[in-house]
Amino acid sequence: MNNQNTIDMFVAQKTDYFPAESMNEIKSKLAAMDNERLTMVTAIDYKQPMIMLLISIFLGALGVDRFMLGHTMYGVIKLLTGGGCGIWWLIDLFLISKLTREANYQKFIGLAGK
Repeated sequence: MNNQNTIDMFVAQKTDYFPAESMNEIKSKLAAMDNERLTMVTAIDYKQPMIMLLISIFLGALGVDRFMLGHTMYGVIKLLTGGGCGIWWLIDLFLISKLTREANYQKFIGLAGK
């Protein structure tokens, strides 16, 4: 399979995993990669925003959603405060999808190089 097919398949499968405004930049970075790096970046397991929302609904008060995104300090604080007495948990229900997309984008940029 050639690079353009790999790029098109990645973009089609992962559109919901990244912020919409970053997709053009992602496409251009993928097009500039060699085969080895392209294979590595497209094989990475990015987090699904809908799964993270479900995790946030059921385990967000314990900070599990923040731990999974790599926000260890926020996860510990949510764990110790019971999701900020439920307030922070409720706010995160609205933010977690966006935070997941941004974390996926940062992971991609870190692997793709500047």
